[in-house]
Amino acid sequence: MISKAEIKTIASYKQAKHRNEDEVYIVEGVKMVDELLRSKQEIEILCATKEYNNPDQVRAKKVLEIKEDDLKRISSLSTPNQVLAVVKRQEAKIPIIKSKIVLVLDNIKDPGNLGTILRIADWFGIEDIICSENTVELYNPKTIQSTMGSIFRVNVTYYNLSQFLSLVPKAHPIYGTIVEGGKNIYKEALTKEAIIVIGSESHGISSVIRELITHPITIPSFS
Repeated sequence: MISKAEIKTIASYKQAKHRNEDEVYIVEGVKMVDELLRSKQEIEILCATKEYNNPDQVRAKKVLEIKEDDLKRISSLSTPNQVLAVVKRQEAKIPIIKSKIVLVLDNIKDPGNLGTILRIADWFGIEDIICSENTVELYNPKTIQSTMGSIFRVNVTYYNLSQFLSLVPKAHPIYGTIVEGGKNIYKEALTKEAIIVIGSESHGISSVIRELITHPITIPSFS
């Protein structure tokens, strides 16, 4: 059974400060944890009610039984669902810019939007995402939930975008999504090896990064 001290520690991970100090993040709910258990992520603690049953849960370093009332205390969800896991963060890697598409995110502010972008990238087989240093935290609980498990498969790195884009070979196109003035995306022959930059929800790509875009593209409105 989980102890009061463990409840206090896990509950503290609702705050970014404590998540960062211990280099962990939280995964909640049956579907998300089931997918987590199928991944290669390192699971520090798995807290589960009696109703949760997954034979793979033994993969966690520590499995603790928890009552529903205590699960509510440590959960960030409005309706906790049987299980919560504390996961060790993996070391992020700067992707090798070769024979792949790398997605670059400039100042994304909404946690749900970041999670959705990860999910879409995962769907299309994009394995690497570079986030600007002012993009919302990857390990925000809302981001985690909205990835629907894609966070376990996509490598996400926070980096100075100007420095990263300066490393891109000249022959490697850097596409950037802009509101107007770019080439119609449906008329642009996108390459299999490229950098695709997406800007913030309210301001788009910053002026500094926009200067580094070699292929500005626009998604036309059909309204």
